[in-house]
Amino acid sequence: MSAWIVSLAAALVLAGCATSPTGRKQLMMVSDQQMNQLGVQAFNEMGRKGKFANAPRQRAYATCVAKALIAVLPPKWRSQNWQVQIIDEDSANAFALPGGRIGVNKGMFKIATTQDQLATVLGHELAHVVARHGAERMSDNMAVQGAVLAGTLYGASRGNDAGRTMAALGLGAEVGILLPFSRTQESEADILGQRYMAQAGFDPRAAVTLWQKMGKQGGKVPAFLSTHPAPSQRAGKLAQQAQQLMPVYKQARASGHAPKCRM
Repeated sequence: MSAWIVSLAAALVLAGCATSPTGRKQLMMVSDQQMNQLGVQAFNEMGRKGKFANAPRQRAYATCVAKALIAVLPPKWRSQNWQVQIIDEDSANAFALPGGRIGVNKGMFKIATTQDQLATVLGHELAHVVARHGAERMSDNMAVQGAVLAGTLYGASRGNDAGRTMAALGLGAEVGILLPFSRTQESEADILGQRYMAQAGFDPRAAVTLWQKMGKQGGKVPAFLSTHPAPSQRAGKLAQQAQQLMPVYKQARASGHAPKCRM
């Protein structure tokens, strides 16, 4: 392989390094300021398109749960001007965006039927923001695109068909790099989110119940091609961690962290 391709790969790797809250090394090529701007822009665009539901009771309930979780986040993230909206969608989903924006689909309340179960979902989504998974994901894509381009040009120099080389490298990158890494991010968000739950006074055992419910939903795909860990695997790991977090949960309740969020 030519020296310039090696140099390109090295430049991508050295572009930015960070460490997640669990100690995992991350490639980081996008700033927090850029991500905050993108998050707010995306959220505002949803509002302009009429995606926000007029659901004051659900919004107040989700905001109550979110505020309790935000109160235990690292200071950098607590200080953001967080806003919660209910999304007019029947699917069981939720998200948190850089820039302090949270969306909860109407359908989520059919699955997360208690404040502890909703805290499981929101704690997980907030963990994605705290761990800067969005910026990491964008950085991964930038790096992979650069590597695919380099590989394509190298293949063309060796007489290979550029289109076929691009397609093969693209598929290899998708299955071999991006999707497994996304599962790593999801597992990390599970760990952090359940920790935030316990620190905020939500029962960490509810995470197990929530993912058991999610596992009964349809639309499953093979585990190795999924961007999320299999629900059964997820519930098992969360059950183990829940027992370790029970002292944290009990201490939080004794210290006054006892959310009473009702819809």
